[in-house]
Amino acid sequence: MDFFRAKIKNKMMKYFFGLFLTIFISAEAKTQSSADSSCRESRMKSAEMFQKSISQKQNQEAHFLYDISYHRLEFEIDPAVLYIKGAITTYFAPTRPDFTEMSFDLSSALTVDSVVYHTKKLAFYRPKELLNIVFTNTLPENVMDSLTVYYQGQPPSTGLGSFQKSTHNDIPIIWTLSEPFGAKDWWACKQSLNDKADSVDMFVTTPIGNKVAGNGILASEKILNDKKVTHWKHRHPIAAYLIAFSVTNYSQYSDYAAISPTDSLQILNYVYPETLSDAQNSTPNLIPIMELFNRLYGIYPFADEKYGHAQFGRGGGMEHQTMTFISHFNTLLMAHELAHQWFGDDITCGSWHDIWLNEGFATYSEGLVVEHGLSNNGQNFKEWKAGRISAITQKDDGAVYVVDTSSVSRIFDSRLSYSKGAMVLHTLRRQLGDSAFFAGIKSYRADIKLSGNYARTNDLKKHFEVASGSNLDTFFSQWIYGEGFPIYQLSFSQIIENRATLTINQKQSTDKATFFPLKIPVLFVGYENDTTIIFDNTFSGQKFVTQINFKVLNIVFDPEHDIISKGTKYFYENSLLSDQIVLIPNPTQNDITFILPAALEIKKIEIIDLSGKSLRELTPNFYGERYTLDVSFLKTGSYFIQITDSKTLITKKFIKN
Repeated sequence: MDFFRAKIKNKMMKYFFGLFLTIFISAEAKTQSSADSSCRESRMKSAEMFQKSISQKQNQEAHFLYDISYHRLEFEIDPAVLYIKGAITTYFAPTRPDFTEMSFDLSSALTVDSVVYHTKKLAFYRPKELLNIVFTNTLPENVMDSLTVYYQGQPPSTGLGSFQKSTHNDIPIIWTLSEPFGAKDWWACKQSLNDKADSVDMFVTTPIGNKVAGNGILASEKILNDKKVTHWKHRHPIAAYLIAFSVTNYSQYSDYAAISPTDSLQILNYVYPETLSDAQNSTPNLIPIMELFNRLYGIYPFADEKYGHAQFGRGGGMEHQTMTFISHFNTLLMAHELAHQWFGDDITCGSWHDIWLNEGFATYSEGLVVEHGLSNNGQNFKEWKAGRISAITQKDDGAVYVVDTSSVSRIFDSRLSYSKGAMVLHTLRRQLGDSAFFAGIKSYRADIKLSGNYARTNDLKKHFEVASGSNLDTFFSQWIYGEGFPIYQLSFSQIIENRATLTINQKQSTDKATFFPLKIPVLFVGYENDTTIIFDNTFSGQKFVTQINFKVLNIVFDPEHDIISKGTKYFYENSLLSDQIVLIPNPTQNDITFILPAALEIKKIEIIDLSGKSLRELTPNFYGERYTLDVSFLKTGSYFIQITDSKTLITKKFIKN
């Protein structure tokens, strides 16, 4: 499917749309209603609702062949009551010539009172989680039109929450969270990842004493009779799942971040009154982070409106466009959700298969905040990366790319979509270099086909290839679409002090993976010196001879934790220290004897096989003495005695007859 089809409006259509929109917004909405407050049965998970037969899917897609320009959303909400009354006016243009029916996604838990088209009511029917509308005549292709859906009911709560009523400090709150499939639970929409509304107006009527958080700019708050009507307007393209509101007795304040030498951006905060003081102490931590992201990614994409936070009742946060809903004001949580405004909101993944384009970037942005010393938690970048790698390697398989998008838990798998997505970006950064990596990101962000639209993994790949001049087919095939990660075995030899040999062997964590070609950093440690050398490892068993002008006591694979891997094994052969250890007899049948140099401070002695597996471990309590090991229990073959000193490892090979 083409996720970047052009909008189908000519200049004349835009002119009349703008004129009509101005007149329409000034008019008062006439929301119809009917009594429907009965309790609903629990609904299936939204992902399961999307499983349909091929014929049903084809019919549904035909009904969705229209292009959305605008939504006017009108809601009546009392945060003390789990209920919604709504009127959704949608401006659209059919994208096929024989357009006689159209569909919206809408939960069957909600009752549709009427559909009004040019002041007349239309017939409609409700197959499963859809609202199908029947026109009395064929609508012309590519011509702007509009209709209004009036509905009400008690929304279900599917996926990650969709429509929730809860309390804070015994005060009621209602909030929405539509990602990935929950928008239809509370409003009639086109819940797709191929069409954004160009702009939105939201009018929410609530009891006096409440504030409403929403997308865009707060246009007005008016008292009408005994109710309060809040109007939010947003004039940027927006996906259905990113439209949101939250209603409770918020306290309000603002921070400001510089976006140029002469201009600043409002960061509007709606917080619970009982947490106001804590929030005011925490949200200013986001200001230097906003300025960092502006430098790395380009200026905040909604700088002509605002950014903000609205506290809500779910753990963590949700990156609703221009106003994140957030449970608490941890610096890295705020940074994660802010990064989504670039990656997820302005450029949105064009399929839930590619959710890593949202979550991988947002998670890696947390790491960049740590790297630049802005996390306020005392953690350094090396520790942050180690934590992500540890999470990723808890299991040996799994791809970043989501194969099964019917599983909400798989879409938002923290190990794969978040941590691995983030560390794959970091791995790519280390392979390309900072200049090409960040140039690729800025190019991706500035792409007029993608900004305000949708992207797939291949779109990002192309920008990195142009920026670096590299073919990244193998990298993306292995790290995004493929599974697993590399596991290394390093063999080191230093016969003379100024020259060393390093052999890099690689196996994979799963048999679904193939060899991962990577640049491998290795730290060489001496008594008084150390150096890190990067080796371009293109095949397993590759041997490198390098100049090192000091006696190497130890080597460390990937000292800064830049590579997704675990369980690295080390073998030290023919080193200067190992030359002082002689195994007698070698080969042997039963016993093997050696003398340890007095300079060594032995911690343990192990017998290991060729794969690095420890077969027997001993803890000696002596230094510089003769020692005899019983090796009669071993099968015929080659093995190593590995001696762990306080500063190094020494490995000596022997043969068991």
